[in-house]
Amino acid sequence: MQACGIVVEYNPFHNGHEFHVQQARKASGADVVVAVMSGNFLQRGEPAIVDKWQRARAALENGVDLIVELPPAWSVQSADFFAKGAIRILQSLDCSFLCFGTDAPEPFDYEAFAHFEQNNQEVINQFFRENASENQTYTQKMHAAFAAVYPDFLAEAHLPNHILGMRYARETCQYPSPMKLLPIPRKQAAYHSQELSGGMIASATAIRKAVKAGQEIKGYVPESVRNDLLDQAIDWEFFWPLLQYQLIATPLEQLRTRYQVTEGLEYRIKDCLHATSFAEFMALLKTKRYTRTRLQRLMCYLLFQATSEEVQQAQKNTGIRILGFTTAGQNYLKQVKKKTDLPLISKFGKKESERFGYSLRVDQIYQLASPQIVEQNFGRSPIFLKN
Repeated sequence: MQACGIVVEYNPFHNGHEFHVQQARKASGADVVVAVMSGNFLQRGEPAIVDKWQRARAALENGVDLIVELPPAWSVQSADFFAKGAIRILQSLDCSFLCFGTDAPEPFDYEAFAHFEQNNQEVINQFFRENASENQTYTQKMHAAFAAVYPDFLAEAHLPNHILGMRYARETCQYPSPMKLLPIPRKQAAYHSQELSGGMIASATAIRKAVKAGQEIKGYVPESVRNDLLDQAIDWEFFWPLLQYQLIATPLEQLRTRYQVTEGLEYRIKDCLHATSFAEFMALLKTKRYTRTRLQRLMCYLLFQATSEEVQQAQKNTGIRILGFTTAGQNYLKQVKKKTDLPLISKFGKKESERFGYSLRVDQIYQLASPQIVEQNFGRSPIFLKN
C-alpha cells in the first residue's frame, strides 16, 4: 500500500478540505490518505474551535484514512518548525507523496526552490544579515533575501499556504527518500477570506466568523461538523481570564524565562493587562514588528507556562499519537508499524503521561475552556470507522 500525506488543522473541517482529500487521492493514486493534524492549539496561536477528536472524526467521515496528531511542541510554531514536525511524522509513516494546498497565483516549482535553498544557504544568510531592516518581521526579512537570490521567487510569497509549501519542500528534500510533492491550487475561497461565498466552499476564517455571528453555515461544512459548532465553538476569549490571571500573578523576572519572551516583551505585556478581553489585549499589544500571529503564539506559551528547554525536549521526544483510522488506514498502520522510527501511541496511560507531559498539560489547559470539553487523553482509543 502507498500513502499520500497531508498536513491539516481542520479549524473547522469544511468542503474545501474534503476537496483537498479527494485531490490528494486522485493526484497521487495512493491507496490511503494520511493526515497529520494540529492538536488542540494551532499554528497561528489559536485554540481549536472544537477538540482534536471531533475534528479527527470529521476527517475520517469525509475521506481521510488515517489521522495522527501534530503535537503542540510543533503545531504552535512558526512555519519552519510547524513544517519540520509535520514532515518528520509523515516521513516516519513512510508516505510516498505529500499533497498540499497552495495560494500561489501561478505555478511554482517547490522542489527546485527547496534544492536551491539547500545549496545556497550561506548566500541567503549573508543577504539576510547585510540587508534586513530592523523594522521587518522575520518572515519579511527572509522573503526579501529569497527574492534577491532566487530569480523565480514569487512577489506574492507572503501568502500563508505558499509559505508552508516552501517549508514543506525544504524539509522533505532533506530525507534520503523524500515524498513527491503534489501542490493543489486553492479552490474558490482565499485563506483569509472573511465572508461566506456564493458557492459551497468558504474559508475556515469565514466559517468561524459566521459561527460567532450566529449565521447559518449549512452547506459549507458536513452536517456533523455543523452540529458540533452549534453545540459549542471555542476561541481565545474562553481562555482570557486564565491568561490574564497568569500574567498578573507572574513576576517580570519569571515572565522573561518563558519560551520566546525576548526583547523586553514582558514589560509591554504587563502594561497591556488592563484590557477587558483577549481581542482588546491583542490590539494593545500588536506593533508593526510583532504580528498578531507571533503574539498569539507567545500567549499560548505563556498560558502553557512553557520554557525553551521544555519545548526543545518535547520536540526531541516526538511520538505519533493515533487519533483514528478507517479499515484501510488500520491495514496501512499494520504495514508500517515496524518501519516507523517514532513511537506509535494508540492509548495514553501513566507511562505516556510521563514521557509526553508537555502535550498532556496543553490538552488539560484546553479542557479548562468549558465543562463540555471531554477528557482528551486518558481512556481514549483511536476512532475506528469501517469502510
